[in-house]
Amino acid sequence: MPDSLWDRIDPLLPGVERRRRHPGRKRLDDRKVLCGILFVLHTGIRRELLPQELGLGSGMTCWRRLAEWHQAGVWERLHRLRLEELHATGQPAWSRTVIDSSHVRALKGGPEPVRARSTAADRAPSTTC
Repeated sequence: MPDSLWDRIDPLLPGVERRRRHPGRKRLDDRKVLCGILFVLHTGIRRELLPQELGLGSGMTCWRRLAEWHQAGVWERLHRLRLEELHATGQPAWSRTVIDSSHVRALKGGPEPVRARSTAADRAPSTTC
């Protein structure tokens, strides 16, 4: 992950203090976990199959941190930050913009689906009639 991208994301991540009395295992670096999350998304592998040799944490660690950051609103703030950067440079490149139902709700829905015509051969006439 480029340092320029990490410099934008790092301030958005919530700080977690370590317990003093029973600290447990030391928390894995956020940057490594984010790289693990991006690796799973980029390759399309199941999170359980994240290679430990990469040092990006386990799939479960990545999944928990992803949920934690989602609940803290990190992704929404990052999205807004990126939109503000695009607007500051002029206008977003709308030709590279994607809108789907997870971002824009379709209130009226789409057209009624038409029943698909069969491509199978016609049935043979019944010999019992």
